[in-house]
Amino acid sequence: MVKDQPFFLAGRSFNSRLIIGTGKYRDFAETKAALEESGAEIVTVAVRRVNITDTNKENLLDYIDPRRYQILPNTAGCYTVEEAVRTCRLAREAGVGDMVKLEVIGDQATLFPDVPATIEAAKILVKEGFKVLPYITDDPVTCLKLAEIGCAAVMPLAAPIGSGMGIRNPYNLRIILEQARVPVIVDAGVGTASDASEAMELGCDGLLINSAIAGAKDPLAMARAMRFAVEAGRLAYLAGRIETKLYATASSPVSGLIR
Repeated sequence: MVKDQPFFLAGRSFNSRLIIGTGKYRDFAETKAALEESGAEIVTVAVRRVNITDTNKENLLDYIDPRRYQILPNTAGCYTVEEAVRTCRLAREAGVGDMVKLEVIGDQATLFPDVPATIEAAKILVKEGFKVLPYITDDPVTCLKLAEIGCAAVMPLAAPIGSGMGIRNPYNLRIILEQARVPVIVDAGVGTASDASEAMELGCDGLLINSAIAGAKDPLAMARAMRFAVEAGRLAYLAGRIETKLYATASSPVSGLIR
């Protein structure tokens, strides 16, 4: 049977290809429980919204051990290059590492990324030694440019953040995957387990999911479902699906039939 390789990201090896976010949960305890159910080893944290720097207040790191999990600070809520770069520097000064998820939002209604600003911020951060994972549109040209800059991965959206609409443009994702020089991690838009499987079946290296888990009626059950979906989709990709055909093909041989 085909065996998978570990997920290599920014010089580190991970067993899980699922990354989960920490927003929208009822409390830090539920965040911790969902993380454990998901099997994820990387957890992303919005530095401007979730406390990981002030030890005098309730701190996410009291619930999630950074020795066990890779903390991935992100720049959610940043609308300028300066804000995003400053937030990454703050996270590094707080001791959570130099691997960061870069977001520079261009539109408050859709939360689509500002592509030129994201590229500019990525250049600055890469030059400063950060391992940058940029959230970006599902545009093959932009993803290629970010890889050439030196980003550790690219994170194209599947659909608008929190929309739950699933994979809207699998064809662009296929082009991005064909051209990829770095891991491709689908970020934003996944709504349920079948969406996660579809992304992995396309050949994506990983998934970042927040709203679909935190907003589910039972977040812990959904976290577990996403874990299995990512594993199943990845295994199906490695196994190699059958060719799609317009007409039927008999499952059993047609020669040697009993007359």
